[in-house]
Amino acid sequence: MAPPLSRWDDIVALILNSSSQAGYKLLYDSPKARQEVDHHWQASGGPHIVCILDVYENMHHGKRCLLMIMECMEGGELFSRIQERGDQAFTEREAAEIMRDIGTAIQFLHSHNIAHRDVKPENLLYTSKEKDAVLKLTDFGFAKETTQNALQTPCYTPYYVAPEVLGPEKYDKSCDMWSLGVIMYILLCGFPPFYSNTGQAISPGMKRRIRLGQYGFPNPEWSEVSEDAKQLIRLLLKTDPTERLTITQFMNHPWINVSPSSSHSRQGVQQEQGYGAGGWWLCLEALIQGWNGPMHTVSNPWVRDSFQQSMVVPQTPLHTARVLQEDKDHWDEVKEEMTSALATMRVDYDQVKIKDLKTSNNRLLNKRRKKQAGSSSATQGCNNQ
Repeated sequence: MAPPLSRWDDIVALILNSSSQAGYKLLYDSPKARQEVDHHWQASGGPHIVCILDVYENMHHGKRCLLMIMECMEGGELFSRIQERGDQAFTEREAAEIMRDIGTAIQFLHSHNIAHRDVKPENLLYTSKEKDAVLKLTDFGFAKETTQNALQTPCYTPYYVAPEVLGPEKYDKSCDMWSLGVIMYILLCGFPPFYSNTGQAISPGMKRRIRLGQYGFPNPEWSEVSEDAKQLIRLLLKTDPTERLTITQFMNHPWINVSPSSSHSRQGVQQEQGYGAGGWWLCLEALIQGWNGPMHTVSNPWVRDSFQQSMVVPQTPLHTARVLQEDKDHWDEVKEEMTSALATMRVDYDQVKIKDLKTSNNRLLNKRRKKQAGSSSATQGCNNQ
């Protein structure tokens, strides 16, 4: 359902009477702009998604435009917040909580058949500078519905792009899951799994590494990160989208699903279930030790849920804050390179105009026409003789 468009002069009253600050985004009116407003409006009010307060329609610099009034996100970007921590350690448990918040937003979108298609740290903002600030997803400029045709638009940001987006293959909501894997990787170490060695925002070598899924967990940054976290990243960065986790599977993964503050101890779980010290826990441990696959594939819900209740994401100090701070200038350059590259990478097929060859005024085409005309004239002259 499209949002109601308010009268432009109403904005003055809104600003004067409002006791709180608000953010805004100005869009020149077009089908694509209205699609962005529509998708964001549908998602507005969802968990961990920036809310739209109102939408206004008027002329700006002689062009019709749309003004989106949104809640003010005063806390800044996700990675800027981590950079500003200084000597305060950023832990794996905190990373898990952040990923659960992002996953909650994506789960809401996917349940409404919307693919965001540009999930990246720059689009994840905090509501305030306070410790209890809420992380929210914004910018629906490249979102699309997935209920009609499969997504075919090559629309992405280099470091967070899914492999299938780099080629002619169709892709769907699984490209958001790939982005979650890249964001999680950066959260746990401070640098992306795929990078360009040439200074380009996305080089041929980087494209190849993304397509082949070539990345690693180098030391010392990854030496203390749990195997559960690494396993989840592997499941998200699968090159085959059909093998990649869905958002439901991601949210049910024990590294994501367990609330660290409410996880039960072994003794507490045993007492609640009425079992003695040597009861079902030892049996459960034996089952888990004999299982080498991810926990979300365990068919027995009793075993899976019991294990998830027992798991606690470790509070291991990560290298993330240090790496981000040391490479702060480089990180800013990477974001600038990605932004400048988006203009050539994001092409919407439904807005591409195919020119008629008969009316085209292309210089190379005109040169070929003249050459063909000359050849035809020469051939006709020989026939006349």
